[in-house]
Amino acid sequence: MNAWFPAVVGLAGLLLAAPVTAGGEEATGTRPLLRGDRGKLSTFLPSGTHLLLEAGAIERFLDGLDGAPPDWAAVYGHGHHDPGHDERLFNLNRERDAKREGKPALQWRVAFVWYGDLSDFDPKAGGFRVTIGPKFTQTRWGVVRFKADELSGNLMAIPNPGLRESLRRKIEKGERIEIDVVMTGRLIPEESLVYDFSHEEEGRGLIMPVVRIERIDYLVP
Repeated sequence: MNAWFPAVVGLAGLLLAAPVTAGGEEATGTRPLLRGDRGKLSTFLPSGTHLLLEAGAIERFLDGLDGAPPDWAAVYGHGHHDPGHDERLFNLNRERDAKREGKPALQWRVAFVWYGDLSDFDPKAGGFRVTIGPKFTQTRWGVVRFKADELSGNLMAIPNPGLRESLRRKIEKGERIEIDVVMTGRLIPEESLVYDFSHEEEGRGLIMPVVRIERIDYLVP
C-alpha cells in the first residue's frame, strides 16, 4: 500500500471535519475519516507539528537528536550468538540516551503514519472499525519504525454520510479499503529512541522512536 493517496479536498472541509485536540487531552481512537493528501496535513494538525513521513524528514530528526548513525557492524559483531552482542547493544542505548538529554527535538510534537484498513461497520456509531500496522521506513540510519504509546485500543473512523454508504457497499463486496493512520504526539524522554536490529534482515539496524500519542487522524483517497 502506498503511504499516501493522491486525493484533494478543500481546506474548509478539512478544518470542519478535524478540530484540533487540545494539548494534554487523552487521544481518542474515534475520529472523522478525512479525504486528503499529504500536502493538507499541516492545515489541520496542531501548529508547530513536525511531519516525519518521509525518509529525509526522519533522517534530519535523528540527526538533531543523535548526530550520526551508530556503527551498526561493530555493534552487531558476529550476530546474536556473539557473547558481547547484547552488552554492546545495551551500552549503545544507554550512551545515546544520556547524550541526547536537553536536545530541542526531544520536545517536538511530531506526526508519523501507520497503515490502516477499514473493517466492520458499527451502525450505532456510524463508523468503521480500523485495523492498523506499523510502517517501516528505510533510511541512512537504518530501518525506522515508530512505536505508539498510549494508543487507544478501540479505533473507529467516522465518514460523512455520502462516503459512508459508498464504503459500506465496497466492503460488502469484499473490497479492501486501505487508509492512512496519522499519529501525533511527543517522544517519551526516558525512552525516546530504542536501538535494535531488524528481525527481517540480519545485521540491519532498527530504530524505534517511542511516541506518546496525543491524537489520531484517518485519511482515505
